[in-house]
Amino acid sequence: MSLKTLLTVQTNDQPLPLEEWDPALSGDMDIRVDRGGVWWHEGAKVKHPRVLRTLSRLLRRETDGHYYLVTPVEKWRIRVDDHPLLIIDAVRREEAGTGGCWHLTTQTGEHATLDDSCRLVLDDDADIPRVILRHGLSARLSRQCWYQLVEQAECIEDAQGQIHMGLHSGGHWHALGPPMSPDDLPTLSS
Repeated sequence: MSLKTLLTVQTNDQPLPLEEWDPALSGDMDIRVDRGGVWWHEGAKVKHPRVLRTLSRLLRRETDGHYYLVTPVEKWRIRVDDHPLLIIDAVRREEAGTGGCWHLTTQTGEHATLDDSCRLVLDDDADIPRVILRHGLSARLSRQCWYQLVEQAECIEDAQGQIHMGLHSGGHWHALGPPMSPDDLPTLSS
């Protein structure tokens, strides 16, 4: 299948019912997403915003751990080095009933709101959290976006004296890092 054919599937911003599509594996497509969230097709960087957005909306991760571009009639496996999406922007908006929400934007123009279904997750092997998205996908926070969120973070102390840094969004707490003991916190020298 060509990229041109894939682009005919997505024409607007309505969610695609990828969970309803179950075609047989068509094969491997020479598309790779590198650790920086850059998409490559046959060795060339995919630069066009519409192409990136369409590819990302057709993408799902299945229980076998592989990533697939899925249409109603075809399923193509692609390679992803880390996470296929990268959060590049975060904006806090006050909203009734939740006390405020953080709205996130990926490098492909996809939007998500931190809430109960879209959570920050801390992995043991990474110092920056990832965001759980749709269809088995997750996005890594860009370092710049992570710094932006850390600047706005709240710190709370639990009953064991551990300090937790994170954000309230969508009525839920989202940790930005592992708990710290008070001894781990940097001190300001006079």
